[in-house]
Amino acid sequence: MSYWLIKSEPVKYSWEQFEKDGQTFWDGVRNYAARNNLRAMKKGDLAFWYHSNEGMEIVGIAKVVKESYQDPTTEDPAWLVVDFKPYKKLKKPVGLAQIKADKRLANMDLVRLGRLSVQTVKTEEWDIVMEMAATK
Repeated sequence: MSYWLIKSEPVKYSWEQFEKDGQTFWDGVRNYAARNNLRAMKKGDLAFWYHSNEGMEIVGIAKVVKESYQDPTTEDPAWLVVDFKPYKKLKKPVGLAQIKADKRLANMDLVRLGRLSVQTVKTEEWDIVMEMAATK
């Protein structure tokens, strides 16, 4: 299994809305590195749900339920989507300031590549964030 981080502005699409919807496809990605990360996702992989701009914190975990396919919001074949379902809400959200303050996470994509909307998360980084979130 691989781990990821996906970003959403809560004013546009929040974790709460995602839970209400029960499933969504991740569209609108127009960055090649982020697109390549979507392409690499496999069914069953888990992704941190990060509220960007407002809150700036990881609030939940989404599960990949369908691997990449053509983004239905564009005719350009270069762009893909992945389907996600809510997996688990974190007991305690983990803020960007907390992540940046933990030296063990200094190389995390969220710290190094802050603007990238779909990021990789190493297993050890996942475990540290889960510990910070008091979530199993």
